Amino acid sequence: MLKQRLLRAAALIAVAGPAAAHRPWLVPSATTFSGTDDWVTVDAAVSNDLFYPDHFPMSTDGIKVWAPDGSTGQIENAAKGRYRSTFDVHLDKPGTWKIGTEDVNVGGTFKVNGEDWAVGRRRGPPPGASAGAGAGAGRERPAGAAMPPRAQAAGGAEGPGGPGGRIPPAHSVATLAEIPAGATDLKLTETISRNAIFVTAGAPTQAVFKPSNKGLEMVPVTHPDELVSNEPARFRFLIDGKPAGALKVTVVPGGKRYRDSEGAQDLTTGADGVLTIRWPFAGMYWLNVTASDNHPSSPRATQRRMSYTSTLEVLAP
Repeated sequence: MLKQRLLRAAALIAVAGPAAAHRPWLVPSATTFSGTDDWVTVDAAVSNDLFYPDHFPMSTDGIKVWAPDGSTGQIENAAKGRYRSTFDVHLDKPGTWKIGTEDVNVGGTFKVNGEDWAVGRRRGPPPGASAGAGAGAGRERPAGAAMPPRAQAAGGAEGPGGPGGRIPPAHSVATLAEIPAGATDLKLTETISRNAIFVTAGAPTQAVFKPSNKGLEMVPVTHPDELVSNEPARFRFLIDGKPAGALKVTVVPGGKRYRDSEGAQDLTTGADGVLTIRWPFAGMYWLNVTASDNHPSSPRATQRRMSYTSTLEVLAP
């Protein structure tokens, strides 16, 4: 039961907003290095307090590494503990590296013959199949697999799918292609989530910030590895390659357990998509922005939810 609760929580925080109790984060051992034969160690977790591992570890399976020259790097020495994961990246090329996750998923609910189904990891036969059919019939999900999305229930705790408004695990499919042609009441949402940190070996470079023009992205005006307390920094946010104005951005310094208040800044991007941040003191900061619209790339989805998260190091003058 504990594993199921943790996996369910992980699925829900993928695009969780700043108000979420548990926040996913990546923290590098340092963000600037002088040579080109250094290693950075990264902690990865989901926790209540930033940046103290007190809830559960982030999976390293989806971690990607973008090298300064455009090639793909790799993580090494990955390990998973009770509350956090760790891994290393060998910085063997000069310039700025990007390390993190980029996920695109479509989930939601639909009906088959009046019964509620979900798009997620299958734990039973496809709609219309016999009880013993299907590769996933009668088996538990593999460790790390996503739980089915929460049903969009109406009417309290006893919503579609039973107590708590959750659809029974057997009533789910793994992909959009498995939704039968006669399905009705499709409520599908595309989610695009990014969580990245930036580490520089030698002089900072810009190649890893080239936007894909898909979803919510950040293109810095001030390089993320050149942040200094009491000096303003500027970052431009884009949605599908276009400036994203009026986005709500939350910036939270780490070390909350040593303060009476969280110290969060709630900021808004300008019409040109640019956000200006002033850092009150040196340290690690967690930045998060979310957005939603009705322009998904998946033809069967009607809504899109996007999130961008980063951990930034601010140095003293």
